[in-house]
Amino acid sequence: MSTVPAVQTAAPVASSTGSRVVSIDIFRGLTIAVMIFVNEVAEVRGLPWWTYHAHGNQDLMTYVDMVFPFFLFIVGMSMPLSVEQRLRRSGSVALLWLHVVVRSFSLLVLGLILANAEKADPARMGMSESAWGLLGLVGAGLYLNVYPKSERGQRYARVLRGVGLVAVVTAFAIFRRTAHGHAAWIDFSYPEILGLIAFAYFSAALVYIPTRRWRWAAPVGLLLMVALNMACTARLFPFPLKLPIYAWPFGNGSHTALVLAGVVTAQIFFGLRPGAEERPPVRTATLTAISFAILALAVGWLSVPLGISKIRATPTWTLWDIGAAILVFTLLYWICDQWHKTTWTAPVHAAGANTLLTYLLPDVWYFVLGMMGITWLEAHFNFGWPGVVKSIAFTLVMLGLASLLTRARLRLQL
Repeated sequence: MSTVPAVQTAAPVASSTGSRVVSIDIFRGLTIAVMIFVNEVAEVRGLPWWTYHAHGNQDLMTYVDMVFPFFLFIVGMSMPLSVEQRLRRSGSVALLWLHVVVRSFSLLVLGLILANAEKADPARMGMSESAWGLLGLVGAGLYLNVYPKSERGQRYARVLRGVGLVAVVTAFAIFRRTAHGHAAWIDFSYPEILGLIAFAYFSAALVYIPTRRWRWAAPVGLLLMVALNMACTARLFPFPLKLPIYAWPFGNGSHTALVLAGVVTAQIFFGLRPGAEERPPVRTATLTAISFAILALAVGWLSVPLGISKIRATPTWTLWDIGAAILVFTLLYWICDQWHKTTWTAPVHAAGANTLLTYLLPDVWYFVLGMMGITWLEAHFNFGWPGVVKSIAFTLVMLGLASLLTRARLRLQL
């Protein structure tokens, strides 16, 4: 169901002064709101071409094709901040890597649940596709929920997390689909957008964490990933394209480059060590970020002969997304963190702070409707501008539910 991701892959980010970097949360919240809308409007027919994803054989990109890369960029922006916070708390690099591995694995598991739900064979499992998907997501929710830190809360947490883990394991154990006329297990070929985020996050961590103390390391890593992306797209270095993503998480370099671009942007605004007392002057950081964005847009324009495609993850798509994401964040940083104008962002506050829950809500919604056999919404208002209105209304309902659940202290965190 969901075709574009939104995941908070870091703990709540903080500025060097100890307060939250509001613009990152708002950027994340706005992006997930757009994600919910474009996923819903994708089922509406009769709209202009730019309201849909571009096809793989087309050399163009629409605003819809920019949602996924914006999230990868936000993952990168959060990485230096969350890494610094985690090292301050534990001081252990080994525990940091354990956290990275567990977080990546959890995202992958969620992605495989979403990717396989529609492939499930009810006749082989004894339950519908929707029931199976709901079993997996509810189990994951119980396991990933943030429980009260009181003694009583932690007792409940141990029990509920155990129940959630059993539910997820059970969902994977009983899953069956039909492939080539025979029963088959989980399809690992496409781990859904959440799985792609997992691999991009993990591969970027492999580059960033060991070299985080060197100012030049993240920009050089970004350049290497862009070079890999160009070489793979031009078929000068096809070797990575022949490897499964499970063996080579860098892919053709595009997704890792998007995350590392976020890392570099975070370093531009918050310094090499985000927890340090001093950060670069705001105007200097702004000029540097704008120059970085212009450079990315220019190199992307020079790379147009290699194609423009999200599906093929071409260099132009990658670099134009990087440039656009930098400019959007810079604008939000001035509006929200410097001028403190945040009232207008109230509808996306919960989506920005409780992102994983907000991301999964539409899937939970449709799994519940599927179990109840309700198809009226899918069969009506699915053509033209009435469909757009329905998509906007659905987005607002999901954001509202996310806000209510967040206030009820239901919060998922990887």
